Amino acid sequence: MSRQGKIRLAEFFTSYNERAKQKILREIAADVLPRAPKMCNIIEKGDFKFVYRRYASLYFVVGIPHGVNELIVLEQIHLFVEALDGYFNSVCELDLVFSLHKSLLILFEMFIGGMLCESSKAQVLQSIIEAEELVEEMTKPGDDTQSQLDDGLSFQEQFQLGRKPGHRKAGGR
Repeated sequence: MSRQGKIRLAEFFTSYNERAKQKILREIAADVLPRAPKMCNIIEKGDFKFVYRRYASLYFVVGIPHGVNELIVLEQIHLFVEALDGYFNSVCELDLVFSLHKSLLILFEMFIGGMLCESSKAQVLQSIIEAEELVEEMTKPGDDTQSQLDDGLSFQEQFQLGRKPGHRKAGGR
């Protein structure tokens, strides 16, 4: 989430309908943004706690159940941001906007079902590079690599990237 409250990357590991997701995101933005920098990074709200950390102009927020250690979650947020920094060479809001699929790829390489599965930043980045090389290898001359990478994105994610969902550029499949 940006300092203006725009959600740049959101992933829910529990199923909610779209209306509930939007409500949660609005409420969290309303709770996190006005807080002073020296205030606690944990907000208890209903059945969940929300742990957040600010890096430059971005807030990274994670919702967790009440039994989970908040300090571990803060460390996991930091690990994710380090992986983003390693890939984007100092991640910024524009990287999340224009390379949402890469950010999600990093997220899904590190976390499965909301649980940390890979804690090595080097291993995560190596897996991403191998996946990109595989796509490049499988691409025929003249094919649109970007549209192939977009095949795994939801309509909302493709829209956020400025693409028409399901639309292929000239030269694509």
